[in-house]
Amino acid sequence: MIRRDISNQLIELVNQVPVITIIGPRQSGKTTLVKSTFPEYSYVNLEDPVSRMLATEDYRGFLHTYKEPVIIDEVQRVPELLSAIQVMVDEDRGKNGRFILTESHQPRLQKGIAQSLAGRTSILTLLPLSMNELSEEGLLEKLSTDKLLLRGFMPELYREGSREPIVYYRDYLNTYVEKDLREMLEIKSLDKFLRFLTLLAGRVGQVINLSAMSGEVGVSSTTLSEWLSVLEASYVVYRLKPYFSNITKQQIKSPKIYFTEIGLASYLLGIETENQANRDPLRGNLFENLIVLEILKLRLNQNQDPNIYYMRTAKGVEVDLIVKKEEKLYPFEIKTSMTPNKSFSRHLLSFVQAEENALKPRIIYTGQSYPQISGVEYVNYKDLKTL
Repeated sequence: MIRRDISNQLIELVNQVPVITIIGPRQSGKTTLVKSTFPEYSYVNLEDPVSRMLATEDYRGFLHTYKEPVIIDEVQRVPELLSAIQVMVDEDRGKNGRFILTESHQPRLQKGIAQSLAGRTSILTLLPLSMNELSEEGLLEKLSTDKLLLRGFMPELYREGSREPIVYYRDYLNTYVEKDLREMLEIKSLDKFLRFLTLLAGRVGQVINLSAMSGEVGVSSTTLSEWLSVLEASYVVYRLKPYFSNITKQQIKSPKIYFTEIGLASYLLGIETENQANRDPLRGNLFENLIVLEILKLRLNQNQDPNIYYMRTAKGVEVDLIVKKEEKLYPFEIKTSMTPNKSFSRHLLSFVQAEENALKPRIIYTGQSYPQISGVEYVNYKDLKTL
C-alpha cells in the first residue's frame, strides 16, 4: 500500500477537532487512507443499503451500533446524518477525533457541512496519487512521461494485478455517469454530456468558451455551465483562476480547465498507448495538466489553500503557473522539452521584474535539473517535491 502524504495532516487533526471530513473524487484512496491510519475506529460504509436505511430511519440506533470513534464512509448518501452528528458533538465539545467522514464531493453535501458542522469539522481534500508518493515507493523512476500521461495516478492502477488503464477509465467513467451524475443532474442525453466531457479533455490547459461549445454539444451554454460546475464540485475537473498582476490591466480573466486525473483526460482523447501519447498534438497540454495538478496536490497534501493561478495578457505574455505563498509569488513555465532554451525564460523574467514579490522563477521540463540558466532554475518534473 502506498503511503499518502496527507496522512500526517489527518493524524494531527484528530487531536484538534471533533470531526474530520475528507473529500475528493471517487477512488482517490479516501477509504484506504482512513482505515489504514485508524484501524481501531469503527467503520461503516453508507453505500451499503442496510446501513444506509438504518442511518436514514433511525440515526440514534445507527450511531449506537457504530460506536465512537467511527469512520462513516460516503456520508453524502445520508446528508441528514450531519445534523445528528452536530447534536452529539455539541453535547461534548471537548472531545476530539470522534467522527471521520468521507465523501465523493457533491454540492448539496457541501451546503450541509457548512450549515451543520461549521466550527466543528476540518476538511481535507484527497486527490489521486502524487508523483512524490510514487517516488517514495520507488515507482516513479520506472515510469516514462508518456506512461504517466496514459496511466494517470489512480491508486487502483498501482495495485498488483490491476486492470489496464483503458479498461479502468472506461469502467470509472461509466460508474461516475451512472452513479453520481444521474443523482445530481437531470441529464436527458448522456451522449451529449459525454460529448461535452470529451471536448473538455481536448481543451486542457486552455480557456474554454461555453457559448462556442454549446453549438458543438447541442445544449445551451447555461446547461453547460451547470454541468461544468458539477464536474468541478465532484473533482473531475479543476478550474485554474487567473492572477491579476501589475503588468497590465489587459488580461484574460477566464479560468483555464484541467482534469484532476490526467489518465481520464487521455482516455477521453482516445489515447491507448505510450507511443500514441508521445505523438498526440495535445501532449504539451496534457503534460501541463500533469504539472499543475502535481503542484495542487503538494498544496492540498499539506492542508494548505491552493493559491495557484496563471496569467495571460491580451498581448500574449503568459505565465503557466503562479503559486502564492506567504505573500510571495513563485512563477513557473511548463515545457515538455528535454533541452533548456533561452526563450523559455522570457515571460518568467518579465513577470519577476514587474512584480516586486515575485521570486525563484522555475521552468519545469523533462530534461536535467540545473540550478541556474539565464536567470531561471530548470527543474526536471520528477524532482518537483517542494515549492
